[in-house]
Amino acid sequence: MKLTGKLESAFNDQVTLETVAALTYEQLAIDMEAIDLPGIASWFRAQADEERVHAGKFIAHMLDRDAHPRYGNMTVEAETVTTVLAAFEASLAHEQKVSEAIRGLYKIAQAEGDIDSLPLLHWFISEQLEEEATVGEIIGRVKLIGEDGTGLLKLDQELGSRPGGELPAAE
Repeated sequence: MKLTGKLESAFNDQVTLETVAALTYEQLAIDMEAIDLPGIASWFRAQADEERVHAGKFIAHMLDRDAHPRYGNMTVEAETVTTVLAAFEASLAHEQKVSEAIRGLYKIAQAEGDIDSLPLLHWFISEQLEEEATVGEIIGRVKLIGEDGTGLLKLDQELGSRPGGELPAAE
């Protein structure tokens, strides 16, 4: 079943939003590198990679449905942050925005009777619940740590152990 105009447009908006999320996470990684927390920066880079995969899932779905994916205008919404708490609060705010957009896609798909999009959207709903819970847990831990340098370094080490997120080697 070919995507309808309204749903195709909404999917294109989602591709753009997922790509903006990747750029937002890249900026947060830079901000964490700037305050000498390479592990947390690595965690944010891995998140950026995941957001690019998410955009790719929407693109593949659209191509499979004879639609033409297009990027819209993009602006990185994250302001420069200088604390770990501010970085993860920015992350949570962005994840909540993405979650709301996914729910909007689901409502459009339901209204248009597009059952072919529902499996993809169900996957994303579950994924977003997990993303928000993960970031929320990290925020809780950061609040417990406060400004304790030892605690921040331990968190930096722990989050840096996540696979992916390494900086490319300089030539």
